[in-house]
Amino acid sequence: MEFRRIDRLPPYVFNVVNELKLAARRAGEDIVDLGMGNPDLASPARVVDKLVEAAQNPRNHRYSASRGIPKLRKAIADWYGRRYGVPLDPETEVVAAIGAKEAMSHLAWALVAPGDTCLVPEPTYPIHTFSMALAGADVQAVPLAAEADFFASLLDAYERSWPRPRAVVTSFPHNPTTAIVDRSFFERLVEFARERDLMVVHDFAYADLGFDFDPPSFLQVPGAKEVGVELFSLSKSFSMPGWRIAFVVGNPQIVAALARLKSYLDYGVFQPVQIAAIIALNECEGETKIYRDIYRARRDTLIDGLARAGWTVPSPRATMFVWAEIPEEHAAAGSLEFAKKMLAEGGVAVSPGIGFGRAGDRFVRFALVENEHRIRQATRGIKKALGG
Repeated sequence: MEFRRIDRLPPYVFNVVNELKLAARRAGEDIVDLGMGNPDLASPARVVDKLVEAAQNPRNHRYSASRGIPKLRKAIADWYGRRYGVPLDPETEVVAAIGAKEAMSHLAWALVAPGDTCLVPEPTYPIHTFSMALAGADVQAVPLAAEADFFASLLDAYERSWPRPRAVVTSFPHNPTTAIVDRSFFERLVEFARERDLMVVHDFAYADLGFDFDPPSFLQVPGAKEVGVELFSLSKSFSMPGWRIAFVVGNPQIVAALARLKSYLDYGVFQPVQIAAIIALNECEGETKIYRDIYRARRDTLIDGLARAGWTVPSPRATMFVWAEIPEEHAAAGSLEFAKKMLAEGGVAVSPGIGFGRAGDRFVRFALVENEHRIRQATRGIKKALGG
């Protein structure tokens, strides 16, 4: 049988490492899993308590609203106002989503169609690329590397694309590279988009995980709402990954298009989850700072341990990841083979960079999802695998 959209997808290389990890664990091996970016920290207790309370009310068991209940949309608008000084109309500039991946996927359906072109960084989180590809668009990769000017690469990719791109996807702080930008980047991006009639989608998943600075919001730039939208998720900021609650905010026409599409596809997030999310946004910013500090301590432990293993890796200024260039003597085999080696000889699962695009094949990604004791154990295993 032929599945025309599915057949466009390459093999999911992360599954290779996952299957090897599961086989090793079934064999009784202790594997430190720093692969999937799946937060291990408990969600705020007040949020869990509100979920339990709301779930006990039968009125909340019915279908909800695909746009999100009004009080939740107001809560995210108020949060943006407090955090970034960005005014949002909860009726026209906010829509709730069933997690950022759902938001990104359905945004792609709303923004592009077969024959359109979209600019997407490479390497990047896979949904940024494949949401657009599955919507039928031609994806033009824009190199994102520490040694290059990403904005210059964006301009070059635009000029080399035909037909001219209709949309551009960005995400800073960035997964997997941990790259960051300042507000001036978004000022240039807004001008770039306005002059070329481009739509911007900015994924702001790591808004609260800047270790020595506050990551700027795309929407802080005057005129940003004229050209694009921003995705914000509670998964990382409030350690609520399994709850599947996120938002698309900004340009009212794009928000309305997404809301209209979603009205055909879903009835929204389970209402008790939405009610609990209001508590997170209104009352739990203190917990967000605690999570950030835990990730920072884990980052320092991993970077120090890798250095002791003879592997010098730059310390990221944001996200819950470390993006590590493979040691030169192991680079030729590629990131998937190196990830297999780390698992087999070091007892550590990492994500091969090739899973984030061909430009990532010189790297592996560590997710800071184990405690410091386990991370120290991981670096001892890595040292052994590297022959130290």
